[in-house]
Amino acid sequence: MTDENAPDAGAAAEPTLALGLPPAPAAAGYRVLARKYRPASFDDLIGQEPMVRTLANSFAAGRIHQAYILTGVRGVGKTTTARILARAFNYSLPGKIDRPSIDMPEFGVHCQAIMESRHVDVIEMDAASHTGIDDVREIIENARYRPVSARTKVYIIDEVHMLSKQAFNGLLKTLEEPPEHVKFLFATTEIEKVPITVRSRCIRFDLKRIETGLMVRHLEKISGLEGVTAEPDALSLIARVAEGSVRDALSLLDQAIAHGSAGKVEAADLRAMLGLSDRGEVVDLFAHAMAGEIAPALELTAKLHLAGADPAELLIELAEFCHLVTRLKLAPNGVDDAAISESERRRGSEMAEKLSIGQLTRAWQILLKGVEDVKDSPRPLASAEMALIRLAFAADLPTPEDALRKLAESGEAPPRLAPVIVAAPPPRVSPPTSEALAKRAPASAMAAPAPAAAPNPAGPRLARFEDVVALARVRRDIRLSQALESDVRLARFEPGRIEFSLVDGASPEIVQALSRRLGEWTGERWMVTLAAGATAPTLREQETARRNEQLGGAGEHPVVRKILERFPGAKIVDVRGPEASPAVSTPAGDDEVGYSDAPEDDEL
Repeated sequence: MTDENAPDAGAAAEPTLALGLPPAPAAAGYRVLARKYRPASFDDLIGQEPMVRTLANSFAAGRIHQAYILTGVRGVGKTTTARILARAFNYSLPGKIDRPSIDMPEFGVHCQAIMESRHVDVIEMDAASHTGIDDVREIIENARYRPVSARTKVYIIDEVHMLSKQAFNGLLKTLEEPPEHVKFLFATTEIEKVPITVRSRCIRFDLKRIETGLMVRHLEKISGLEGVTAEPDALSLIARVAEGSVRDALSLLDQAIAHGSAGKVEAADLRAMLGLSDRGEVVDLFAHAMAGEIAPALELTAKLHLAGADPAELLIELAEFCHLVTRLKLAPNGVDDAAISESERRRGSEMAEKLSIGQLTRAWQILLKGVEDVKDSPRPLASAEMALIRLAFAADLPTPEDALRKLAESGEAPPRLAPVIVAAPPPRVSPPTSEALAKRAPASAMAAPAPAAAPNPAGPRLARFEDVVALARVRRDIRLSQALESDVRLARFEPGRIEFSLVDGASPEIVQALSRRLGEWTGERWMVTLAAGATAPTLREQETARRNEQLGGAGEHPVVRKILERFPGAKIVDVRGPEASPAVSTPAGDDEVGYSDAPEDDEL
């Protein structure tokens, strides 16, 4: 059987490389490394062993699914894997193999055309430019017809997440019950944008990033095939910058070969090409900053900038080294990365012994903030220098615990700080229950003899104006409760009657609203009137005055005053007391705002 897509005799006789397709004729022109060494079989794929094993077992058992979806970051082989799968579906070697197989030791009848994306029965569609229902309708209509020459008609849809909603819906029926001769292969970098109805009809494979060590070995192999001498540090740098993407790594290697001279790839040339700094100088800069040596740090920064280092990339490399030092401090034997040189590892271990976790985490935060500032700044170098200055000054800054301990060791702090420095917490808002409100009564009522038993009132008993505010909160009338706290100056309060004045600008509708609400909530008639000339502070003003008094009292303590002198510009923002039992609270006095019930003996 002959096929128009089969390679000619001359092409088949050429020697096959260890990776990728047979070499193109000289007249074809130069091919970039990412295309020249694109894997042509599952044996050539690197770092995707779980997927290859699953496919091998499914092919061996004859459990070949109708649709597969491949997802992962850029450059890890999604489209390439789809083409290899299409080749496996249609693998045919005359006289030897004529069935679907992932074991493809040599190119078969259809392999060359499939891998070059020109086979008539393997249709590739870019969903980024074919997003509509009309494109999917064409697929559905053509899927009914059997393949022209191959065993299986394969549809490869790249960036499938960019299909429209109507296109996805139109594809569902055919995807679930396709003809026996049709297979679907989807590739996407954003799997979460693919509807779950589509994902549930497919076998999903998540392609992993390539590990640094494996990437370096892959680059070494390709460099040898290209006759290029590459320094190990240069290949490690390429692997680190590529972040697990094979295509990115090969593109960088292609650029580095062109940038270098006499077929050599050197780390120094690669750093100059990428605008990166020498790792040794990055470590020196980090050491200067963490030691508080500002002048040497700024001089080294200027030197690296003149050499072509980007300020943002410089701070990122400093943050990466800070991360390395932190890992070495917490897990000295757990750092196994081929991109880290022995010198960098040794110096990182030395710094890990000197620096505390607090210093390293603070440096990490400062560097990350510095990267954001540099990217938004019209003068990136100046912003990077300011970030290094902040880092240098904050490197030896003691934590609050260390500062208090040093003050205690100097004899300036009392034996127990918490009871002396920290004032009592302000009363908390705690809605009163009907039982707790019923227990409250004026002093005159408490002194009088107990009357005969009477039935319980229909609603809660309100003994103070604060109870009214708390009841409004219980009833979730936030607008009324806020108005009572901020706009009301109380003149008189007794059960069934409230008189008050309003602050300037307050709405007089508070009177009618409060009277109506109290009637609904308590089942009793309340008379609410405005009284002229009331000067009592509002509840909010009372709370603010008490808070200011607490802050002022804490600031007068000798230890607190000493801390404020040691840290210019610092201020007291909160005063907290020691933690107390939830059942114990201090009852509010007559001149205090109390939002929580004073506990009775039977409540403790």
